[in-house]
Amino acid sequence: MPEPFRETIDADGVCTITLDRPERLNALTFEIYRALTDRFADLAHDGAVHSVVLAGSGRAFCSGGDVRDIIGKLIDMPHAEVLAFTRMTGELIGNMRRLEKPVVAAVHGLAAGAGAVMAAAADLRVFGSEAKIAFLFTKVGLTGADMGAAWLLPRLVGQSRAAELLLLGDTIDAATAERYGLANRVVPTEQCVPVAQELARRLAQGPLEALATTKRLLEAEAHMQLEAALEAEAKAQAVHLLQPDHREYHAAFGAKRPPRFSGARRAEERRA
Repeated sequence: MPEPFRETIDADGVCTITLDRPERLNALTFEIYRALTDRFADLAHDGAVHSVVLAGSGRAFCSGGDVRDIIGKLIDMPHAEVLAFTRMTGELIGNMRRLEKPVVAAVHGLAAGAGAVMAAAADLRVFGSEAKIAFLFTKVGLTGADMGAAWLLPRLVGQSRAAELLLLGDTIDAATAERYGLANRVVPTEQCVPVAQELARRLAQGPLEALATTKRLLEAEAHMQLEAALEAEAKAQAVHLLQPDHREYHAAFGAKRPPRFSGARRAEERRA
């Protein structure tokens, strides 16, 4: 059986996961869903990885669930097995969101269905200029609220835009995705993965614990009242004001040099 995806980890701790079924526009199978779900869970404990890039090979990022290998089979499955599958797809998104390491999606071509939701679940999204994205579930007779899309999209583009994207299921181009706030960068297609990797590298060389806390609080504060959010941030910042990375910044400022945060120091140790 072919590998579900390709993976590399560079000396800076950037893990690039590349979906690798270009002949099927990187459509997902049951096995690929399971492998991705498990890998994002494992990344939490992988000390060699500081940040993650999710990309696709060939002409697409990910065209969603494979019509032949998934959709055609699900129609004839018992309800309990279908529910186990839909829960697993949600588990993948949950593992991406719970990972306290930055995730950058390199959307260089089509991102549709599950591919669109995976892009939305990343912390940052770099779009190639020719990229297109579609939360097309209603186009195929399914609810647009799938894999956490109805939770993720309002936080990215607002309730009204999210309703438009999920109810209509229309395809939007990279320029529209940027205007909506869904794309953080739009770059020439050939630069999509390199730019995503460079963003991931900047994050991988940064203050790792501070980045993890930032991700954790971004997630948690979506459910908090202002007073609770202010208290959570006060407690977190009181910890980080005494952490080695902040002390390193202070020392570097006094010495008029760039700081060497924990991510950069660990990368240097691996190279030594």
